[in-house]
Amino acid sequence: MSEIILTPGETTLDQLERVWREGLSVRLADSAWPGIDAAAARIAKAANGTVPVYGVNTGFGKLASIKIKPEDTATLQRNLILSHCCGVGEPVEEETVRLILTLKLLSLGRGASGVRPEVVRLIEDMLAKGVLPVIPSQGSVGASGDLAPLAHMAAVMLGEARATYKGKEYSGAEALAAAGLKPIVLAAKEGLALINGTQVSTAFALAGLFTAFRMARNALVSSSLSTDAIMGSTAPFFDEIHQLRGHRGQILAARVIRDLMDGSEIRESHREGDTRVQDPYCIRCQPQVTGAAIDVLTQAARTLEIEANAATDNPLVLTDVDQIVSGGNFHAEPVAFAADMIALAIAEIGAISQRRIALMVDPALSHDLPPFLTPDPGLNSGLMIAEVTSAALMSENKHLANPCSTDSTPTSANQEDHVSMAAHGARRLKRMNQNLAHIIGIEVLCAAAGVEFRAPLKTSKPLQDVIARLRKDVSALDQDRYMAPDLATCATLVASGALLDVIPEAHIEEVAP
Repeated sequence: MSEIILTPGETTLDQLERVWREGLSVRLADSAWPGIDAAAARIAKAANGTVPVYGVNTGFGKLASIKIKPEDTATLQRNLILSHCCGVGEPVEEETVRLILTLKLLSLGRGASGVRPEVVRLIEDMLAKGVLPVIPSQGSVGASGDLAPLAHMAAVMLGEARATYKGKEYSGAEALAAAGLKPIVLAAKEGLALINGTQVSTAFALAGLFTAFRMARNALVSSSLSTDAIMGSTAPFFDEIHQLRGHRGQILAARVIRDLMDGSEIRESHREGDTRVQDPYCIRCQPQVTGAAIDVLTQAARTLEIEANAATDNPLVLTDVDQIVSGGNFHAEPVAFAADMIALAIAEIGAISQRRIALMVDPALSHDLPPFLTPDPGLNSGLMIAEVTSAALMSENKHLANPCSTDSTPTSANQEDHVSMAAHGARRLKRMNQNLAHIIGIEVLCAAAGVEFRAPLKTSKPLQDVIARLRKDVSALDQDRYMAPDLATCATLVASGALLDVIPEAHIEEVAP
């Protein structure tokens, strides 16, 4: 397995996306270790002192006023982890578990958590060996850290709970042993450091962000195909129009569409004599809508890059001033806001894509394409119900895009009386992106058919290549057939990036975190 060296505080989203997509293991840069050592020494000193320090020699949450004896430190930390293993629901996907472990490494690596180096080394080794905790996806309200899911992660380090290793599930102890690793006995504050923090919420949000950017790139491809399919005008994509407004995403989206459509015979065929004055908004306003979504994703990316590099447990060791201070960095409000922003972008990309689908199947609006894109309408229904499915998915995403960050409920005997709901706000992004992949896949299917009906005129070379890639897996719809496999294949081509792989750069790689 390949390995990547990460510097806490300076890790980029590109590096994290590689960890997530490519399954890379992670090591912290050498520069992180002096800070880790210094903070661990400060915690050890406090644990043996008489002054109460939250989470070091006291209970937790509402029980913070109860002093713990030094000889009970290990039991305190172990009890904390086991009692917090209350997650429910489907297990988190392994690639996202790798990201959670990586984010925990980066947080501990800031040298403010007070864990011993052997705790950090064990997480590194688990990533390197492929020991991945089984983490239930539900149970966090996104404040005081992602307590329940992170406890399932930490429990494996103690030899408890469940983990996967080489494709099989074992007890934590069995998985560690199979990989040649040993469980750890936690020292003062280490259990709290492992379960305090926003790493699960942030990993969910990052996975949603990385996929949403890929969806945005696919949407620019599908919308370019749709524009040619309905013989739309490229005049609204002139750079001068978008420069006058100034939004980066809008300028970039228009540039990508121009590049993708450059050289299209279909476009050239109706520059003169076209009786239509303006195209519908779903064609004419693509840069304004998809571009705005790109800008929203970019803003969310900035927040999540900061959060990925943050120390988010409690209390934090401020070695420069020799203090251990309780704060609230575990509150995931920034992640909750970012997740809501990503959800809005996903929903809007899908909404305008669905309108282009509706445009292409409607003979009153598609500029002479056959009804529902079938050569023999009436006997055949063509892509009639594919469009209905896209409408259902669009509507579902609009519902899912309602904000989660505006919700809160008091927990832990009102000690934690305002929470972010970041975890499930970010977790829904996976479902939304899956819906969006289907919507864009249906648009590609419709647009390819529309372009093919314009023969002998051809679209541009890049878009011809996209259609050729589609036709390797999905043949043209000459007559009705069992459609579900076609739609599933189209969604896979979108989600995997296979359609993007056949396109020369054409500025499309600039649509990225």
